[in-house]
Amino acid sequence: MSEPLILCENLIKIYRLNQEGGASVEVQALQGLDLMVNAGEMIGVVGASGSGKSTLLNVLGGLDRPTGGRAIIGKKDLGRLSERALDEYRRQQVGFVWQQGARNLISYLTAIENVELPLTLSGIVGKPARVRAAELLKLVDLQERAGHRLEELSGGEQQRVAIAIALANNPSLLLADEPTGELDTVTAQTIYDLLRSLNKDLGLTMVIVSHDPGIAKHVDRVVAVRDGKLASETVRVEKSDGGEHHVELAILDAAGRLQIPREYLEEFEIKRRVLIETTDEGILIRKPENHHEREHSSSAGEQAHPEYDRSLQAGNETLRAQSSWSKMWQSVKSRFTKGVRK
Repeated sequence: MSEPLILCENLIKIYRLNQEGGASVEVQALQGLDLMVNAGEMIGVVGASGSGKSTLLNVLGGLDRPTGGRAIIGKKDLGRLSERALDEYRRQQVGFVWQQGARNLISYLTAIENVELPLTLSGIVGKPARVRAAELLKLVDLQERAGHRLEELSGGEQQRVAIAIALANNPSLLLADEPTGELDTVTAQTIYDLLRSLNKDLGLTMVIVSHDPGIAKHVDRVVAVRDGKLASETVRVEKSDGGEHHVELAILDAAGRLQIPREYLEEFEIKRRVLIETTDEGILIRKPENHHEREHSSSAGEQAHPEYDRSLQAGNETLRAQSSWSKMWQSVKSRFTKGVRK
């Protein structure tokens, strides 16, 4: 197996947002995310809006610095690079493809002139730049449209030019944020086919963020981000008849924590506590059968308050040594409630 090109360990990203009146609020977009991507692998990243998937892409691309944890690309720890080294990393090792293909394009330039521009900025000028730009357009099967301007190109063709531009610096990593988000189904298929051929022919590592639930059939595997952490991974599994199907696997983080989908918790009425048992087949997680879970989870505010948890734990220890269970429980709960109201 090839060495990992991307290694994220306990990755944290916090944004500070300024509000009216001078106040600020912190938003934790990534909350201890772990991820490993092998060199030459093509993966998809999915998740709801606000889950942290685009933040992950920005960190991997050197556009945002991690607040905590590590994001290592190759042998570079992005959080420790100087600003100059980070600029060099973006210019030399990463290619970006955005949802709007026109974001990387200049409207009054032709397709080949658009591809030449980043080459010129990197010091390649004249005939070498024109030859290289032509090669890149051929690579994305757009050589016949080299002399056309932006308004003369379809959405799919614009996205192909954008991909050619992303390849201008011979990157080892290609990051794509919703590259087919504004394309119809047929055109999106051609873009995915192009990305797959580039992945195989160039050995290019790719991370593609998408809302498309069908992305699993276009990539090697799909990871799902939920609440700033890696929640699950969808992989291909070969069938005995030679076909294949996809299996979604839950992810354990470095501390052994597991994210269980909310719909599963609601289906089995699981709240804050579970019973964990070992069986012949593995580990069983199930709802407690006694009444303590219902009483301890009676208030959403109480569930989320650490002072309540400490009081509750102390109360439980005391209750085990007392015969008057109801009286002691009401006493602990009353003290906490009064403290919160004050």
